[in-house]
Amino acid sequence: MQLITIFAILVAAGGVTFALQNDTSVAVTFLAWQFNSSLATVLLLALAVGGFIVALVSTPSTLRRQWTLTRQGQRIKELEMANEKHKQEIAALQSQLRVAAPAKSEERHYVGLKQIVANIP
Repeated sequence: MQLITIFAILVAAGGVTFALQNDTSVAVTFLAWQFNSSLATVLLLALAVGGFIVALVSTPSTLRRQWTLTRQGQRIKELEMANEKHKQEIAALQSQLRVAAPAKSEERHYVGLKQIVANIP
């Protein structure tokens, strides 16, 4: 935040310096309008109008991006809750499986091909 403030002060100081050095009077004609002003005023006014136009053009995409981020954040929360629910269900099923599982003595022991080839008991 302090960096932005410092940058804004530097830009303002540059603008003041620019205005002091460009005090030549110019006539501006645009369609039916005509006015006389200093060169610095005309250029700074043109800069301000350009910035305003950029802000108007970029606002819809910025709003769309914010809406998308909000919807995605809500979807992430929903998925995290569903994930937690599924984890709890898995834990409950695993505990039921442990209860229903046969004891070690009742289990069948299968011998695989690797154990036969390597002669592992």
